[in-house]
Amino acid sequence: MTTRTNQNKPELLMPAGDLQKLKTAVRYGADAVYLGTEDFGLRAHAGNFSLEDLCAAREITREAGVAIYLTLNASLRPGEFVALEQLLEKLKPLELDAYIVADPGVLTTIRKVDPQRAIHISTQANSCNPQAAEFWRLAGANRLNLARELTLEDIRAFAEQTEMELECFVHGAMCVAHSGRCLISAALNERSANRGDCSQPCRWNYQLTEQTRPTEPMNVEEDFRGTYFFNSRDLCLIEQLPDLIAAGVHSFKVEGRMKSLYYVATAARIYRDAIDRLWDDPTDIDPLWREELEKVSHRPYDTGFLLGTDDAKVHPADTHYVRTHDFVGFVRRDENGLWVEGRNRFLLGDELELIGPQMKQEKFTAANIRTLAGKELQAGNPNYQLRMLLPDWADDGDLIRRKRPEKK
Repeated sequence: MTTRTNQNKPELLMPAGDLQKLKTAVRYGADAVYLGTEDFGLRAHAGNFSLEDLCAAREITREAGVAIYLTLNASLRPGEFVALEQLLEKLKPLELDAYIVADPGVLTTIRKVDPQRAIHISTQANSCNPQAAEFWRLAGANRLNLARELTLEDIRAFAEQTEMELECFVHGAMCVAHSGRCLISAALNERSANRGDCSQPCRWNYQLTEQTRPTEPMNVEEDFRGTYFFNSRDLCLIEQLPDLIAAGVHSFKVEGRMKSLYYVATAARIYRDAIDRLWDDPTDIDPLWREELEKVSHRPYDTGFLLGTDDAKVHPADTHYVRTHDFVGFVRRDENGLWVEGRNRFLLGDELELIGPQMKQEKFTAANIRTLAGKELQAGNPNYQLRMLLPDWADDGDLIRRKRPEKK
């Protein structure tokens, strides 16, 4: 482990696919959130934010002391810059903390319309060396997201040779393409990943066909599960955080603007606890962190390219997620007290678990389930609004999960 090169505790940067996920990220420990508008980001099918939503998001984050970064990292075409300038003019009064960009033309436009705004360089820029960082710094950027293909040694060298803030992904989905710049989706069904409309063909099951026998597909591998050429594992660097802190990374970013509330809450609470504890003691790695991250829906975890190993990053078994737990309810509060918004079915007598910020969690039994009007229920179901017995410390924004029965 090298000597720590930056003196500030690294930032926890969480995804916010919509306003409720933003509130969850803030409550569960994010230092900053990143989100997109309905244009010029790379998640066309995330909830995304209208201008009105952005105003609300700005108020929430300002009150909580949390930074807000807006993604403008799509690759633009010539006819789109007028609309970009119009959007930037509307955004100026919100005083967002930074814009995330990849296109030099977008950066130049921001410098013209809103010259005081901080600019962060997206992973889409494929920044693999300190020389690239210097190019972006001279162009006016403040921070750079490191290419996911870099090793720990590469990151150490980066930090020693650049004056820019460095950000890296530590958790979430990975892409088969170099830093996410993929053409497969556009080639197969005319949906461009580089313009926010990826159809994720890397997750599909592929077969081989011979031209004169198109109705007789063959598996390329002799495996009953199918053939998944491009299906990347998910990234999880929770155990490598001490090395990344020591290397000089300023911000740890979690992927997942299209992921669930449960994912956002779980990832935020774990990485918040890990950053805080490891900052004080780099040896204080808690096995509970990895155990908890295994309880969110994910593909098999991997350390990506960080350790410089030659292990396959593709998961050939199938494209399905590992799911050991279901998110079954979201705790709300009104003038009459706490109630639960149902998200998945659970039954009277089921063993459930409540989770909250600061690593709070407690198992309890589903009991006294009632409608808001007081009618007894035998189960909670999606979209049900109900009251039930909860642990004493339960509060607005806590989540309820249930372990899935083991398959026989």
